[in-house]
Amino acid sequence: MFMGTGSDVGKTLIVAALCRAYANRGLRVAPFKPQNMSNNAAVTADGGEIGRAQALQARAARREPLTAMNPVLLKPEHETGAQLIVRGKRVGSFSARDYWQQRSTLMPEVLKAFQELSDADLVLVEGAGSASEVNLRATDIANFGFARAADVPVILIGDIDRGGVIASLVGTFAVIDPQDRALIRATLVNKFRGEHRLFEDGKIAIARLTNVPCLGPIPYLAEAARLPAEDSLALDRAEPARPGRYVVAVPRLPRVSNFDDLDPLRAEPNVSVVVVERGMPLPQSADLILIPGSKATRADLMALREAGWDTDIAAHVRAGKAVLGICGGYQMLGRTIADPHGIEGTPGVTDGLGLLDVETVLGPAKELRVASATHVASGEPIYGYHMHMGVTTGGDTALPFSRVDGKREGATSGRVAGTYLHGLFASDRFRHAFLNGHAALGVQYEAGIESALDALATQLERHLDLDQLLSFASPVGR
Repeated sequence: MFMGTGSDVGKTLIVAALCRAYANRGLRVAPFKPQNMSNNAAVTADGGEIGRAQALQARAARREPLTAMNPVLLKPEHETGAQLIVRGKRVGSFSARDYWQQRSTLMPEVLKAFQELSDADLVLVEGAGSASEVNLRATDIANFGFARAADVPVILIGDIDRGGVIASLVGTFAVIDPQDRALIRATLVNKFRGEHRLFEDGKIAIARLTNVPCLGPIPYLAEAARLPAEDSLALDRAEPARPGRYVVAVPRLPRVSNFDDLDPLRAEPNVSVVVVERGMPLPQSADLILIPGSKATRADLMALREAGWDTDIAAHVRAGKAVLGICGGYQMLGRTIADPHGIEGTPGVTDGLGLLDVETVLGPAKELRVASATHVASGEPIYGYHMHMGVTTGGDTALPFSRVDGKREGATSGRVAGTYLHGLFASDRFRHAFLNGHAALGVQYEAGIESALDALATQLERHLDLDQLLSFASPVGR
């Protein structure tokens, strides 16, 4: 199990790279994360949803993603609450207080899922956030709570790039319970820049102060930028609208979900993806306004209006320019969004932007499935997935965005379109056609992810003793 001294120390990336490295050695590998918190999710082969990071790790292991790989998923809906997904299915929405008080009751389900992966030669487990949050330890299922229950050895990762790596690693040992500490087999220093030999004294100090080996350091891995990001902090890597490029303007909604839909667009050298923060207008130079998915559609629509972006979108449409809404963004483009059951909060009806003649009614059933579609306007194939709650109907569905299994999907009106298909821009031929020739013909997005995973695995082979790391593993259920 790989835990971190804090968030964003590289746990997800290291597990993904190791999945590929050990798979390349001929082992059957499975990723596992007991509890994840993310609005980036993926549809699994067994018809549920898990964190997109675990789906990427499964891909690195050359396996289909399964709900057992991430049995508990929290999808934040507002500042103090989240939707709870257990074994791929929505259980309900809970306040943070209610969830933290009862989450230990989910441990049997977590352990059952873990045991289901025991057909693998090697299970690589990812912790969540910081391993040293002793204030949350009593009900923990994500870090040492799970490691103790499953008796899994731990590698503790520290991030040298942010500074203070010796203190963060040694300090974690100092504050955690002695029985938790006994599970740690080694520490690992990540994101090192410069000459590795200059950190030898640091490794010696960490090993002396923790009484376990210090592995690495692993260099800062530039190839990671080519992989889908797990955290919405990736949206902070905003870029300006550059002359001569096709500009995609994306209003940053408070509860944006599945924002990795933007990644294939970012990979295009002739495209600028401009993520617009609240308080700033959508750029008049935009060729396309893309309204992404949302975990709280009605609330995000209200936030969109408060930011004045509805006026910017209307002006954009009057100028004859394109608008695309994906999932929640599609629902916002319609006339109304009704929530009679209070799925997203107080029951009621919210007026949409009125740019598509459709209405949406939210309901408790969630559609989760992969989909092979055909873009109606271009005839190009799309491979994506559906992950939404609600049914959308109306006159503009007669002019669909795509066809899925011969059936109409989405809606269009002039240059305004909406679709429930997530992941659509990863389809190279469709992306090029949709961007009106502004996409580079040579960019192969999915192939780029595969080459990035292989490059990361090669780097870990070079900088880690993978045989030593494997020796720390123990049989499941020992």
